[in-house]
Amino acid sequence: MNTTYDIAIIGGGPGGIGTAVEAAVHGVERILLIDKADNHSSTIRKFYKDNKRVDKDWKGQTVEIEGNIPFMDGTKETTLDFFDQLLDYEKIDTAFNTEVENIQKDENGIFQISTATQGFKAKAVVITIGKMGKPNKPSYRIPPSIKEFVNFNLDKCSEGEKILVVGGGNSAAEYAYELADENNIITLVYRKDEFTRLNPENEDILYQYNGQEKLRLRLGTDIISLENEHGKVKVNFDDGYYTIYDRIIYAIGGTSPVDFLKKVGIQTDDKGKPIYDEHYRTNVKGMYVAGDIAFNTGGSIVTALNHGYHIVNSYLKRTGKIYAYTDKVEEYFKNNPEFKH
Repeated sequence: MNTTYDIAIIGGGPGGIGTAVEAAVHGVERILLIDKADNHSSTIRKFYKDNKRVDKDWKGQTVEIEGNIPFMDGTKETTLDFFDQLLDYEKIDTAFNTEVENIQKDENGIFQISTATQGFKAKAVVITIGKMGKPNKPSYRIPPSIKEFVNFNLDKCSEGEKILVVGGGNSAAEYAYELADENNIITLVYRKDEFTRLNPENEDILYQYNGQEKLRLRLGTDIISLENEHGKVKVNFDDGYYTIYDRIIYAIGGTSPVDFLKKVGIQTDDKGKPIYDEHYRTNVKGMYVAGDIAFNTGGSIVTALNHGYHIVNSYLKRTGKIYAYTDKVEEYFKNNPEFKH
């Protein structure tokens, strides 16, 4: 492909969508959004139940919209429709079913983006991918007859189930309290006697929910085997007891973006989190991070959209075009009155 994009965005979640739309609003001419899934917002499509509420604020935290995207409370369906409309703009090219394998700068300072099937070129790159790749699986056998009730994410979960969440990290905590909010009976089991990897916010929520009996914590306990008990999951624990659940969800780690981040040259801290400044700039000039990998914990859609706003402003200041694009912003709002101004 001969086109050199001004901005290429890796990841089609809210952070990626926010960056693409803010770039379009500010008159950036050539914008590319790449995602390995077959459409944008794959997490919402896959893990949110039909008609699930999607709130502007997250866990009671009020988040103000800093950019130009007027995101409001809605449902799964209205949110996806809204994002469809945002991306239905001639200046935003999309490449779905496309997984990025590597990103390297050439001798002219242009990013060469490699995929299995084609290559792209861009002056700036925004990486806004999820935190987790291929999940770890337990060492003991999972009987084939119950595999449909064994999860490594929130796929196929519904209301009113008795669910065991396995793990002691932030993903396990977030799965547990999100499922508890959906009227499920939740137990979180962790093999250690205390949590050692949770951020303070998730730990506070877990103990708050435990105190309110919205979920149960079972610490210092490990699982030794699973069995099929009349179509349900029988979990045998190492303390000699067993419990029967409708579903079990493992959140025991897995491959993270850290290998990819290091491959493309981004420095990470000792927890594998990318190092970036207040403008979401990494150590690689012209390369930014946004969305989940820029969160310390789970965050709202609006926060991810705000990442895009700040990144585009930083990009325009770096290229010296922020003031020249003022008329472009005015023109965009005139032609798109549904946007905030």
